[in-house]
Amino acid sequence: MRNFFKNVLANIVAIIIICAVFFMFIMMALIVSAMGENKKPDVKNNSVLTLDFKTRIIDSPTEAQESFFAIADKEKHIMMYDMLEAIKNAKTDDKIKGISIETDYITAGLTQLDNIRAALEDFKKSGKFVYAYGNVVTQPGYYLGSVADKYYLNPSGGVELKGMSTEVVFFKKFAEKYGIGTEVIRHGKFKAAVEPFLRDDISPENREQLSTLLKDIWSVNAQKMASSRKIDSADFRVIVDSLYGIIPDLSLQHKLVDKLIQKTEYDNLLKAKLNVKNDDKLNRIPFNKYISSFKENATDSDEQIAILYASGAIYNGEGHNDIYAVNFIKDIKKLAENKKVKAVVFRINSPGGSANASDEILFEMQQLKNKKPVVVSFGDYAASGGYYIAMAADRIYSEPNTLTGSIGVFGMIPYFKELANRNGIRSDVVSTNTNSNMVSPINGVTAGTVNMMTKSVEQTYKRFVHFVTQNRKKSFEQIDAIGGGRVWSGTRAKQIGLVDELGSLNDAVNYAAQKAGLKKYSVSAYPKKVNAFEEFFKNLSEEEISDKIIRNKIGNENYKILEQITNSRQQSGIMMEMPYQINFK
Repeated sequence: MRNFFKNVLANIVAIIIICAVFFMFIMMALIVSAMGENKKPDVKNNSVLTLDFKTRIIDSPTEAQESFFAIADKEKHIMMYDMLEAIKNAKTDDKIKGISIETDYITAGLTQLDNIRAALEDFKKSGKFVYAYGNVVTQPGYYLGSVADKYYLNPSGGVELKGMSTEVVFFKKFAEKYGIGTEVIRHGKFKAAVEPFLRDDISPENREQLSTLLKDIWSVNAQKMASSRKIDSADFRVIVDSLYGIIPDLSLQHKLVDKLIQKTEYDNLLKAKLNVKNDDKLNRIPFNKYISSFKENATDSDEQIAILYASGAIYNGEGHNDIYAVNFIKDIKKLAENKKVKAVVFRINSPGGSANASDEILFEMQQLKNKKPVVVSFGDYAASGGYYIAMAADRIYSEPNTLTGSIGVFGMIPYFKELANRNGIRSDVVSTNTNSNMVSPINGVTAGTVNMMTKSVEQTYKRFVHFVTQNRKKSFEQIDAIGGGRVWSGTRAKQIGLVDELGSLNDAVNYAAQKAGLKKYSVSAYPKKVNAFEEFFKNLSEEEISDKIIRNKIGNENYKILEQITNSRQQSGIMMEMPYQINFK
């Protein structure tokens, strides 16, 4: 018995020591990271600004806080606005001689790639070079890299150029087979978020909107790539349809790339371009370090334009990373009270979410608009609740590829009555009123609940359209005709009057400055990014740590699917949410 307790004690001590060592490691990493953030790097003469495979382009400061292991992985998070400023700055920086794009698997959204691509086109007007190198290049990586003066590919590499598609999965028969019921209330024939639970195939309406969306996006992107590579549009279609990019020799033959060379040969080519001897070191500077070398502290300026980022799904209550109403409203109120902030650019990148939370945010944005100009800029998504919260804008800018609109509302309640009955499970209900047991996982949804939820969905839809009619200066009938849950590209949204202009975040900032009468100003970002040290200690709860570990293990996209199943906040109430996301990959 004594030996047993000795072994237990020894194991406990060992665990404590391991935890202490792990804690010290984390502390050292955080301290080193914090020191690195404060150190201003020196840009050497004759340098090449480099975008490498470790770089992740993000839209909002909060996105940089998603990865629990970002420090250990040395993942470089760069905000799109900062990257655009870096390219603009490098254009006139004598120390920067050119830009090298060396990323196969770039992590960035469609509109972010468009903005960076346009900035690189402008950079080339300076006479400085833009070169690209790839191994096994993804479609987004090639879309960005194709803007380069020269594109070089590894002799055993390839280019994944395939076009765009979407696959809709249906669960109706699966649910019926296993006795899972779903009560669905929706408004709008295009509100396809619940379609997989109601049908066994895609509806004509959903096929129409998906086909239109994909064609809108791909036709623009294909034209840009073909134009940059000086390939006839008809020939480019054949190249894509035939998957020629996968074979290196065919990539070269059909002008997707300029030469097949090894990475070392590419480095020597850059050295020759800079008149550097092969034995000498090539001065590469990554974007994150270059940004740190010139970026000023915006909060010191007396006149600021604040960019308020709304990235992710919209939820009630408090939380991190996505758009949680309680936290977000605090930031809106801070901007309203901040006398240095003369105008606000509301950058929205959201597929929507809770109708109630969206309504709360819209109200506070309307109060903010009463005090200072509010200009909206759309990122990849501004759909459903993401579009709803934009209705306090003085002016709305959308990117051509922004998924916009989805003016529709739905509610969905799963239950397991048949599954329970098949397995000998039943329940009796004792209640005080007719609908006291509104929703039961075993007995389903009462008729009274369905009736009132239907009314609630209809009322919420009318409220949605009402605010759109006020902002867009159109009648209910006009908005209802283009609403119904349909998602539009930014280009189409401009044509039908859902947005004012097609333009970038920078265009929105310039308009906000004009609206506020500012000639000299700085730009600040909200919500403020929490540094690594604060983030670690802020989220020490068991749930937060487990969430971050799971997210890191299965990836952000898969985690969002898991969250839709397990997060009670996503399973209750009336939702303004886009039915899907479109990724360019």
